[in-house]
Formats: sequence, structure tokens, C-alpha cells
Amino acid sequence: MHMVYRASPWRSLVCHHGSLDISALSAPLRDFYAHTSLFNPSLSDAYAAQLSFVETLLRYDLPAWRISELISDHIAWLYRQSIAAALDEMQAQGWGKPPVDYCVVTLGSAARFESLLGPDQDNALIIDDYPDARHVEIDGYFQALGERFTQRLDEAGIPLCRGHVMARWPMWRKRLSEWQQQFAIWSADRQVKRVQQTNIWLDFYPVAGNPELAQTLGQRVRSTLSSAPLFMDEMAALLDELPVALDRFGRIASHPGLAAPYDQAIDLKRQGLMPLISAARLLCVRYQRSEIGTRERLTALAHFTRALTKEQSDLLIAAFNRMQHLLLEQQRHNKYHGQTADGWVDLRRLRDDQRLLLKFDLQQIKAFVNQVKRL
Repeated sequence: MHMVYRASPWRSLVCHHGSLDISALSAPLRDFYAHTSLFNPSLSDAYAAQLSFVETLLRYDLPAWRISELISDHIAWLYRQSIAAALDEMQAQGWGKPPVDYCVVTLGSAARFESLLGPDQDNALIIDDYPDARHVEIDGYFQALGERFTQRLDEAGIPLCRGHVMARWPMWRKRLSEWQQQFAIWSADRQVKRVQQTNIWLDFYPVAGNPELAQTLGQRVRSTLSSAPLFMDEMAALLDELPVALDRFGRIASHPGLAAPYDQAIDLKRQGLMPLISAARLLCVRYQRSEIGTRERLTALAHFTRALTKEQSDLLIAAFNRMQHLLLEQQRHNKYHGQTADGWVDLRRLRDDQRLLLKFDLQQIKAFVNQVKRL
């Protein structure tokens, strides 16, 4: 990827005669919007504009974590457009309006507002309670809605989830009371699969419908899980499934079971970000915190609990920020070379200082994960 230096638009803000040149500051955004529509009625065109949007944001010297929030905002908009189009189509075909309240939630990185350039779909449906006698009618409606909006997102460029974590499947489409019962079942013991399924759900954000359904479920889930010791023990044990990318001597190293796409590469998402995200999530469940984003979780754990010191929180947030930056840079490189934007980072592309900081950050994360497992 050939980079051309361009002066930051911030340098145009202060005029010589003592005023703020807002027009000059906003020029890159106006130029982007004039030539590329991030909100194009064609969802595939709108999604394709994300890379250009990221390049424009980088001209403003925005950090990767802030850019990931804006990417996630755009993904949420794509969800809402897909759902609205599906509802319009269903009404035109005689399905009518939604028979009861519902809430579509995103899961995972989109819900944490940490998406980068290679998202897939993770979503679920919460349906307001209704009589069992109407199940075929009402669930049939929401099955059709789930199938249609997820298909639209897939056609736009956000692929269907390979793990089938989508509202089109009954497992991820339930009444509010059924979801509450489901979490009670999942948290009753320490079965690995149940804990894994719960982990998927713990990062959720309402994107369409009635958000009160998601808020009600979130409150119930936090109360249920924090008082389930066997479940919490297994949740901690599952942290071993996400080894940090360090060997026994503390050097950066990929896990031998992972097939690296480059000679020197680590899966930074799986071996760096996910251990940090998972450990922060576990602590927030333990302390019944409602924060979803990793940065917000780490901040809350320092301010509202004794789980982390302010120094620990700051170190881990800095590590998260730097790893987001490395991953975004790699994904941009991959996109420009026609490659997949995934979680791998080519270590050969890193400067010496970046390698040193990455090693330090991974060491901080490993220590944090070990601390969480001991609690």
C-alpha cells in the first residue's frame, strides 16, 4: 500500500487573522461525501464505502479505537436499513406489521462498537411474550424477518455467521421469557458449550425495535449469572482456550495449532484482543456491571470495583488501543492487496518499537488473564 503524505486538516483550523476555518477542517469529509455515499440506498455500495471512510478518518489523526466505533455505528445503520427493507417487503406481501414488540440485537464486536474491516454477522432476536397458541403465527413472522434481513446484510458484504449465530435460527430467536429461562439453564452448571453460548450473548446491543426488551433481559442475565458459581468457574476456565501470543520465555509467538498465513504472524484478534476482552467481560459479569465495550469495562472495573487499580486499567486500555491500531493497519493493507481482512498480523511489517510495545502489551494481558482466573 503506497502512502502519500497529506497535511492534517487540523492545521487549517486556525486562520492567520484569528478565527476558526471550519470549512477547511471539514473539507476531507465533504470531499468524501461528495464522491462516495456511506448511506447509499444500495447497501452493498454503502458497505463498500467503509474503506474510503476509514482513510478519510485517518486524515484527522483519529485513533483506531475511535474509528472502530464509527465503523460500528455504520454497521448498526446497515442493520436498521436491512430490517426496515425486510419489514416493508413483508408488509407488501401481506404479512402485515410485527404482531408484537421485538428487538434485534447485534452481538460480539459490533455490539461492543469495536468492529474493524472484516465483520461477519452475529445477531439475535428478543420477542415480547405472547400466548403459546399463537406461536406458529408469531414465530413464523419473525423467522421470515430474520431470514430476510440477514440475507440482505450478506448481499451487502457482511457475510452470514459461519457459527449460525443469527436471528434466522430458532436458537437465537426467542420470547423474552424464553431467553430468561435459557440463561437460567445455561448457568445452572459448568458445561463448556453452555458457557460458550452465554459468552456470545453477553456482548449485545439493540439496533432495531423496542430496546426495553434488551434492557430487561440484560438486567436479568447479570443477576442470574453473578450468582451461579459453577458457571463462573467454567467461564474462568475457558480463558485457557484463548492463549496469549507468548511462548514460555515471554517472547511473541503464534500458537502452534493455528495455521499462520505468513512466515512470521500472530492471530492478534484471537491471541491478544480476545483474551483481554474475555477477561474484562468475566469480571463485569462477576460485579454485575452493564458496560459492553472493552474500554468502558476496564474503566468501570477500576472506578466502581476493586478488581483493577487505575494503573492496571490504564495499561490495559493502552494495550487494547495499540492492538486495535495494529490490526486496522494490517486489514487496510490486506484490503488494498485484495486479501481478506482477518485477525492476523504480519510481524515483518512492524517496526522495532511496535514489536517491543506489542510484547509488553501481551505480557500485561497475560498477567491480567491469570489474575482473573485466580479470583
